[in-house]
Amino acid sequence: MPPTWKKTAITSTLLFSTSVLAVTMNGFTIEDDALIPVDEIHGGGPARDGIPAITRPRFIPADQATGLKAADWVLGISWNGSTRAYPIAIMNYHEIVNDRFGDKPVVVTFCPLCGSGIAYSAQVNGMEMSFGVSGLLYNSDVLLYDHQTDSLWSQMLSKAISGPLKGSKLEMLPLTQTRWSAWRSEYPDTLVLSRDTGFTRDYDRDPYSGYQDSSGVWFPVKAKDPRYHPKERVMGVELDGKFKAYPISELNRTKGDVKDRFAGRTLTIKFDATGGNARVYSDAGTEIPSVTSYWFAWYAFHPDTEVFQVE
Repeated sequence: MPPTWKKTAITSTLLFSTSVLAVTMNGFTIEDDALIPVDEIHGGGPARDGIPAITRPRFIPADQATGLKAADWVLGISWNGSTRAYPIAIMNYHEIVNDRFGDKPVVVTFCPLCGSGIAYSAQVNGMEMSFGVSGLLYNSDVLLYDHQTDSLWSQMLSKAISGPLKGSKLEMLPLTQTRWSAWRSEYPDTLVLSRDTGFTRDYDRDPYSGYQDSSGVWFPVKAKDPRYHPKERVMGVELDGKFKAYPISELNRTKGDVKDRFAGRTLTIKFDATGGNARVYSDAGTEIPSVTSYWFAWYAFHPDTEVFQVE
């Protein structure tokens, strides 16, 4: 949520009942028993839906994506018979794309403040969901909300933290954050999210220019660790409630493929230095969903994380 956008005041109201204290922020009622501390939820500036999610995405073939340069970053997904790329230049302005892969609803999310791109199945308890941007943050990370129940969801926790669906989890899907040249080389028939989004935005202008190179974090986070630059890109993995980060700077010191033991399992980390991306596979060859984000964000949510380091 870049500082160049006009700030919108957050309405905060205390609601008293016999048992629950609640706060209203950006039009959302957040009860005191939310799964994250209410006083650690912050307004990012824009109001609810001030950053408009894309609900009717249009796609074009790769050879028509003339606005993409080889070094541009994209979120790439190849799943359920479809292969698509979502340029970060577009995601910076929308953060959420409600999409379909065949007959399956999917939500693609990106938090520019945390550098985190995550895709989820958009089915919860058998109900098909769609999502918007709440304008609220936790650990500098976007809180989504669903249009069906107004529950708030933490992107990095993959979980509803308040509302009727509190405690429900979203199923993460394999997603790669990579350079356009690398994705197109691997998937030449990929479709690309069109700039014809229905909104007037200058997708050639980066509203976060300079942010990823700076050490500054714009909003409060619960925990910090100085081992890496705050904006060091890491690939993070969760297995059986345990977490491990694979910093890109460490993977750059390897030959590309790494065998690792984590949470009692043998993993293969496939690192592409050209694309700057990493993926993780089980010993059976199945890709395990992972999260690429800035180091500060991964650590803020997972301060007990293990960290891969080259000996």
